[in-house]
Amino acid sequence: MFLAIDIGNSHTVLGIFELNNLITDYRIVSESPASQVELNEKVHSFLYNKNISPEEISSTGISSVVPALTDIYSTMIEQVFGHKPFLVNSSLDIGITIHYDNPQMLGADRICNAIAGFTKYGGPLIVVDFGTATTFDVVDANGDFLGGVIAPGIETSSISLFKRTAQLPKVALNLPNKIINTDTIPSIQAGILWSAIDSAEGMINRIQSELRQQKSAEAQVIATGGFASFVAQHTQIIEHLEPTLVLDGIRIISERIRKKDV
Repeated sequence: MFLAIDIGNSHTVLGIFELNNLITDYRIVSESPASQVELNEKVHSFLYNKNISPEEISSTGISSVVPALTDIYSTMIEQVFGHKPFLVNSSLDIGITIHYDNPQMLGADRICNAIAGFTKYGGPLIVVDFGTATTFDVVDANGDFLGGVIAPGIETSSISLFKRTAQLPKVALNLPNKIINTDTIPSIQAGILWSAIDSAEGMINRIQSELRQQKSAEAQVIATGGFASFVAQHTQIIEHLEPTLVLDGIRIISERIRKKDV
């Protein structure tokens, strides 16, 4: 079995693959644990509840955008599973060209999304990750990473509105049944959620237009991340829903590197 760990700004997701199939996953809030022992115990408990022994995990890969947590999880892997984890980064030879001014500034999660999306669907494609930030990543017909867009995520926008206003409350992110509302809470909910949906549609259309100017074929659109399912329910512009795309990317990249090393 292969363990993939996606360390994001808000949540960390652990996924266990048997061959190419994700058989289970576990979500943890991304914050420094009280101790290394606490994290190790959480992982042991997760494995126990799924009837999986640590010895069944033969290798591990990590994608991290939180450097402070990378070492903590790497230590956990060595202590619980007895091997060093594989770390995804832009300097790896993964068979694509990254057209980024400074590839080292490109988040590992975006690399994983691009690799997994192209492996599953080919290119060109647009991968939209609805997480702490909403990212739009563009991959060409050869699988090369062309660049993209970074915007505030849905929950990030909600928290920012609450923190930077004196009288607006923090609200649950539920979509009201109308756009013209007569109460503050549904007004905020409609504003945040419909703005996110409309923004995603507008950004995707702008990217498609720029690709057409470059004589590219129409790009397929994949959505991933915590709010992907919600957005996909309210727009026709998303063609494929892949909630665990980063985990797939970690596995695929790890396999490619392992084959090169053989």
